Amino acid sequence: MSLRLGDAAPDFTQDSSEGPIHFYEWAGKNWVVLFSHPADFTPVCTTELGTTAKLKPEFEKRGVKVIALSVDTIESHKGWIPDINETQKTTVNFPIIADHDKKVAELYDLIHPNSLVNATVRSVFIIDGAQKIRATITYPASTGRNFDEILRVIDSLQLTDNYKVATPANWKDGEDVVIVPALKDEAELKERFPKGYKVVKPYLRLTAQPNKK
Repeated sequence: MSLRLGDAAPDFTQDSSEGPIHFYEWAGKNWVVLFSHPADFTPVCTTELGTTAKLKPEFEKRGVKVIALSVDTIESHKGWIPDINETQKTTVNFPIIADHDKKVAELYDLIHPNSLVNATVRSVFIIDGAQKIRATITYPASTGRNFDEILRVIDSLQLTDNYKVATPANWKDGEDVVIVPALKDEAELKERFPKGYKVVKPYLRLTAQPNKK
């Protein structure tokens, strides 16, 4: 099953390091970052889950819950978590799905035979509070994820959901944004962007991030 942006994130019930997870119930109205890792007791994954634990306050600030997944067992997860805590100097504070029967991996198309035959690829799904998939990122097994980029994408999505703007290349929270080309009414422009805006080209107008003072 190939999932596309805007599709409903598949619901599921599966075991996890924190007990059974019924995904929609667990997520509630929160945004979710669901990310898969190839295997427990592997070096890159150990750093990724440690980084996620350290960033939990940043995710919570954005109304985001995080959940990891691999096709290892609960016993494997529980044996690995102390290693993550020790080596990454943190405490794993989110559930890790034990997808031993590959049910969730199949729903989310996380096993790519040309890459990893029996393990999940390193994928990220950013899912909004309506259980819609808003962004996906897939990395090779050898490349650890950039969690600053994941937070940046969430910031962009949540900003652009609420204002008629888009975010330019390499944008970071607090920087100028782009006014969407469809917005042309001068009165509405003044109302929405009281700080004014800069016209670089008729289709390229920059303004201060509207939800910042």
